Amino acid sequence: MHNKQYEIIERRPTVLEHKTLWEAVGWGNVNIDMTERSIDNSVYAVVVISDDQVVGMGRIVGDGAMYYYIQDVAVLPDYQKLGIGQQIVDKLMQYIRLHCVGAGFVGLFASQGEEPFYEKLGFKDYSPGMTGMFTVIEK
Repeated sequence: MHNKQYEIIERRPTVLEHKTLWEAVGWGNVNIDMTERSIDNSVYAVVVISDDQVVGMGRIVGDGAMYYYIQDVAVLPDYQKLGIGQQIVDKLMQYIRLHCVGAGFVGLFASQGEEPFYEKLGFKDYSPGMTGMFTVIEK
């Protein structure tokens, strides 16, 4: 059994913390300038601290009223499978429930293979009736 102690704190990750977690979970390289602006514009965020180190994060982006997107839920590999990811999502959903003006739409993109994790938290794949789509603008 794992006996890692950790605490969830309501704050945005720093750019370096975000970069470290992003790369540790295999999401690729980070554009620091873009990341800084993105983090600054978050609606809400949490970090998970263990032994004075950030080991997890999650944030919400959106309009703060009706549309919310859960973004950047990441936990260092050594801290995965301890329930930390679920606690991060629970904390983000708690914020949304408190601040949503009426019926709210909460979306996210799951990394391949992580769909069951989000399904057990109430998220559903609505295809083929609805599909999530996106495009990337390169500069």
